[in-house]
Amino acid sequence: MLKKNEESRLSFPYEEPPERGAVIELAPGILWTRIPLPFRLDHVNIYLIEDGDGWAVLDTGIGDQPTRDLWHALAGGALAGRRLTRLIVTHYHPDHIGLAGWLCERHDMPLFTTQTAYLGCLTISLSPGSLDAKPYRDFYARHGMAPETVDLVSSQGHSYLKMVAPLPPTFSRVVDGDTLTIGGREFRALTGDGHAPEQLMLYCPSENVFLAADQVIARISPNISVWAVNPDGDPLGLYLRSLKRLKTDIPADALVLPGHQLPFHGLHERCDELAEHHAGRCALIAEACATKPHSVADLVPVLFTRALDPHQLSFAFSEVHAHVNFMLNRGELRHATSKDGNIRVEAA
Repeated sequence: MLKKNEESRLSFPYEEPPERGAVIELAPGILWTRIPLPFRLDHVNIYLIEDGDGWAVLDTGIGDQPTRDLWHALAGGALAGRRLTRLIVTHYHPDHIGLAGWLCERHDMPLFTTQTAYLGCLTISLSPGSLDAKPYRDFYARHGMAPETVDLVSSQGHSYLKMVAPLPPTFSRVVDGDTLTIGGREFRALTGDGHAPEQLMLYCPSENVFLAADQVIARISPNISVWAVNPDGDPLGLYLRSLKRLKTDIPADALVLPGHQLPFHGLHERCDELAEHHAGRCALIAEACATKPHSVADLVPVLFTRALDPHQLSFAFSEVHAHVNFMLNRGELRHATSKDGNIRVEAA
């Protein structure tokens, strides 16, 4: 989270988000609206970019009926009289891609996204039951999670990932370095990792506007997680590398349009704050592991002191694991000898 004494390093041109079903024009021909989410993080930002006689849409909200109802209201209200021309999805998390198939079919528009986003979401959509399968349960158990908690996380904790309508059968691939021409303006495509693989971001030089998706958010740190399919992965290392690249590729004074919370100025400062945040988390893990070996489950309350529901616990566990893998790769931790078969780490 952003520390109180760091708030002045960022500036917020809009103090309040748009009301439900309304839009705010952030720059000429770039609109902002919000879709509610039924989670602690209770919204996702949606952006619309003027595209000839209509609007290109960036992200969708989750695949549920309240979100469909709100899109009906937007189409008949704030967006009335102009068509939706194309859908651009930043990454495969359900709050961003959940209604892609429904929107594309209803408005007869193409889907633009990265290959990883499309295929990652397609895998979850086609085989949602696999999220509750033995490999996932074993993954949690090997890292110290109690059996009753494994049951909760493997069932309730993964339910969010299933909030996706069937995807369109085809998509147009966007690759890092591509240029998308939308309504006569050029948007440069960048991709980043850590929060989601090959997450798509767009920068418009003529407006100095950066659509950052969930890579950089003003007052929360994006979730960085290790998952069972890549148990030795280093998403935190990839994320920190991505933050460095953003400071090189995007001007410091760009208007940042994030996937959640308020638009802001201060991209480079926020990248530094996020890097400092993760360094602090690693320091807490190092301190705990200096006295005795810990499993990932043991370390969850070290980083997350509040009570967590199954949804939050699954993300917290996987984020702690990301920090552990990062520190293992840097030689700051090492695997400890274990007599019970659980995987533990200690200070190197």
